[in-house]
Amino acid sequence: MKTPKRIAPLIEDGLVDEVVYQLKSGKEASVFVVRCGDEIRCAKVYKEANKRGFKSHTQYQEGRKVRNSRRARAMAKGSRFGRGEQETDWQNAEVDALYRLAAAGVRVPKPHLFIDGVLLMELVTDGDGSAAPRLDDIMFTHAEAVEYHRNLMGQVVRMLCAGVIHGDLSEYNVLVDANGPVIIDLPQAVDAAGNNNAFRMLVRDVDKITAHFARYAPELMATDYAHEIWALYENGELHPDTRLTGEFQRDERPADVDGVLEGIEAAREEAVLRQLQADLEEH
Repeated sequence: MKTPKRIAPLIEDGLVDEVVYQLKSGKEASVFVVRCGDEIRCAKVYKEANKRGFKSHTQYQEGRKVRNSRRARAMAKGSRFGRGEQETDWQNAEVDALYRLAAAGVRVPKPHLFIDGVLLMELVTDGDGSAAPRLDDIMFTHAEAVEYHRNLMGQVVRMLCAGVIHGDLSEYNVLVDANGPVIIDLPQAVDAAGNNNAFRMLVRDVDKITAHFARYAPELMATDYAHEIWALYENGELHPDTRLTGEFQRDERPADVDGVLEGIEAAREEAVLRQLQADLEEH
């Protein structure tokens, strides 16, 4: 097949020998199967921002650290240079997340290199050596659905222990190899400690996976793993091997809005009195 323009430099530099075929084209990138010497790998080629369907960066990038102050200012202003740096940061996020999660024992593709908008990484395969299917492509028995759901809840826990929330987890970005599920597509990975949307995104990730497996095991819809995981995380009690129950007792009591407002007003009045007292003492 014709060599994609952004992979051509990797072939010229001897990093890739040939493009075998295009595996998929998604909202944010196209993925190609490539040969590197004796190994078959995949090359994820990120689309330019104006050609990509996934554009809601802000909620995902909150909390990510930008070491260079000039870059940070430019990204905040939204200048042409800043938009370019923001795009680079978006792409680097997936590479950083892959290395971080692999080190934490999460099942993700092994990254090899990232250069000029191309991520070269392990090709996840099935038992026959072909590209592994997505979760959505497989039919499960009841027992298999329960087991795969349990496995992925464990992966979510390991991710959170590493400080990462996928942010877009669903049956469409989980592959299945001979050993079970492998999580992919992480450019929108969220910093759990620094992002105000972290809990909401964790709930969404867990709910999507649960809804998928509930097609085969309906009782999973009665579970509440997201709130259980987050409560353990907030209390410092979440560990990579934490055994989950799927149960969580929510506080259903109505919020005491009047009481909160009275407390705020009392605090305001106290602050005013303290300031008046300080002014009197100065004079």
